[in-house]
Amino acid sequence: MLFIRTVLGITLGLFIGVVVNGSMVQLGTVLFPFPPEVNFDTSSGMQAFHDLPVHFYIFPFLAHAIGTLSGCITAIIILRKQGKWVVYSIGYLFFVAGIIAVDLINAPVWFDILDLSLAYLPMAWLSMQSRIAKKS
Repeated sequence: MLFIRTVLGITLGLFIGVVVNGSMVQLGTVLFPFPPEVNFDTSSGMQAFHDLPVHFYIFPFLAHAIGTLSGCITAIIILRKQGKWVVYSIGYLFFVAGIIAVDLINAPVWFDILDLSLAYLPMAWLSMQSRIAKKS
């Protein structure tokens, strides 16, 4: 039974985290539409992303942080106290995805550092400090 819950916790945690992440990114593009010169299909369009004002980076950061947090909390709900390693594994997998994104997306260095240092593993830790984790 623990094996099934572990697989379910990892699977649903990653799924919920990715869905929340993608939803937040989409919401951000609705609230702060990119200028026409930003195009992720061309190298010049990617360079234009690098030069955007700060408010365009709020939702990507929130998407990464809240996506990771929601995925970790999902795993906690499913696994209860046995899930600590699963929670940190989910945080680590999102962190690896963040490193890949840093390599692919031409964001400013300040955003890359902020994103990688605060949006992934700290959210896994925060989920373990949550009331839900303490209650389980």
